Amino acid sequence: MIEEKYPMYISLNNKLVLTDPHSSTWEYKVEVTREVYPIFEKLFSQMEQLEFQNFLRSHVPYAQYHYDQDNDKLDVRLKKIFALIHEFTDDESKRFIEKLPLFR
Repeated sequence: MIEEKYPMYISLNNKLVLTDPHSSTWEYKVEVTREVYPIFEKLFSQMEQLEFQNFLRSHVPYAQYHYDQDNDKLDVRLKKIFALIHEFTDDESKRFIEKLPLFR
């Protein structure tokens, strides 16, 4: 049985997954099954937590940004989100994502 796919709109800037394209600005449209929606939500939630930890770390003068494990974890989440978008988006967006340094 083929599961029905639904359009969802991804805002990387706002870390949102939207079902209504008019509720906020978005950068990518994806066609996904209902099971994929919570994956985006979970990754965005993890990114929010990591960004807060990075904010706290930024106030520690001796902790250098490029040696920060939380920053690396944030990059991994962003790569996962781009991989998911790439899997479920249109060809034009796929080509754009493939050109990004993070996706190589």
